[in-house]
Amino acid sequence: MKIESLLEDLDSDDAARAAAAAERLAEQADSVVPMLLRGVADVQRTVDLKPVMRVLKRIGPPAFDALLAAWRRKELSDWQAGRLLGVFDERSADQYAALAADPDFGKSEDGFQGLVRLRVDSEAGLTALVGCFARGRRIPYKAPDYARELHDSFRPRLRSLRRDPAASPRIRRGAMAALVAGGGADALDDRDRAAVERLIRVKILDEVPSLPSTTLSAWWMAVPGASYEGVFEALGLHDRRPVTVAAGVQASESREIQVPGPDGAVRTVGRAFITPELNGWRLIFGSFDLLVGDPWDGMIETVERVSLHCGQAQFFFLDDAGGSDVWIVAENGRVIRQYAAEGDPEWEGDPLPWETLAVDEPNFNPEYDEANAGTTGARSACGYLSVDPGEVGPHTEVRGHGWLALTAPGVGHGAFPGTLRI
Repeated sequence: MKIESLLEDLDSDDAARAAAAAERLAEQADSVVPMLLRGVADVQRTVDLKPVMRVLKRIGPPAFDALLAAWRRKELSDWQAGRLLGVFDERSADQYAALAADPDFGKSEDGFQGLVRLRVDSEAGLTALVGCFARGRRIPYKAPDYARELHDSFRPRLRSLRRDPAASPRIRRGAMAALVAGGGADALDDRDRAAVERLIRVKILDEVPSLPSTTLSAWWMAVPGASYEGVFEALGLHDRRPVTVAAGVQASESREIQVPGPDGAVRTVGRAFITPELNGWRLIFGSFDLLVGDPWDGMIETVERVSLHCGQAQFFFLDDAGGSDVWIVAENGRVIRQYAAEGDPEWEGDPLPWETLAVDEPNFNPEYDEANAGTTGARSACGYLSVDPGEVGPHTEVRGHGWLALTAPGVGHGAFPGTLRI
């Protein structure tokens, strides 16, 4: 039967007929694959690629090589090649590994995407992973995923490579980075873990702190530096470790993870970053849902509870898109002043000495306006109350170091994916 007729049968509604056509076409791979690839040059929709995908998958490694060669000759777009490369099975695992080792970022990403999908443990895959992290610069997005998927299998070999005197320093560094990407600092042996901890303490001494931007949306808390230790119990934080501000900020902005609990049920865990002492105050950043909870009642309850442990606590919440602007001050377990603007601003408690009040404004109308109404939102109030995150920098007085802690016990920092910039 002619190739053209078989290609027509690929689109048949008859599943048996389409499968038979794919089988016959696979038997003629040398002539079929180039024809198929030429035929998709103008295709722009994944659905139109599916008949070709079935044949390429059936052929396997030879089709992979032909596809890659056509891509390198720029006969296929990156999008087309990426879609077609996603069809191959375990027979092409080493080809995916070779592609993952390609110095071209896009091709390496497609290689790691295939390795993640197949979850195949191979020396070629391990070598590609180490080489990728050894090169540094841009890391393909799927490389850390592959490190995590195969971490249990790769960890002993990566640790051995870290101590291999025959391996170059660059490769040993790549092995260390792959270990951390797969299992966090907990994946390192005692020697490497101690080295990382020493590096963190050295970096802390010379670090210029830079905190998350409050543009568009943000939340944070502030507690006195002298009594900040109470925040760990107040927020239910565990396994705290010294951390640089850069790493703490990155960790606090990352997503929560889900892990099995002691009873087998899935639980959600996040991270909290407690800054060094900044002009006499410590700030807390992290997962709003896990550290605060309900958007309003949770704010009040949390700031009161933290103030009970720390003497005073301040809470700030901004959501420019939703129109929310909130700041709350509590002392010894009781809110003493709060400002909440979501539409019309509302105030509770006595004005604080630094506040500009509505009664002092030229347009104040005692018939309609509240005399104790303040006019300052969270972005300005934080600078009067404690520390403005946007003003933290070279001139900020810094004492001590930051802490990274978890919202649940028995999880370990290694459970969180990715590496942190020290």
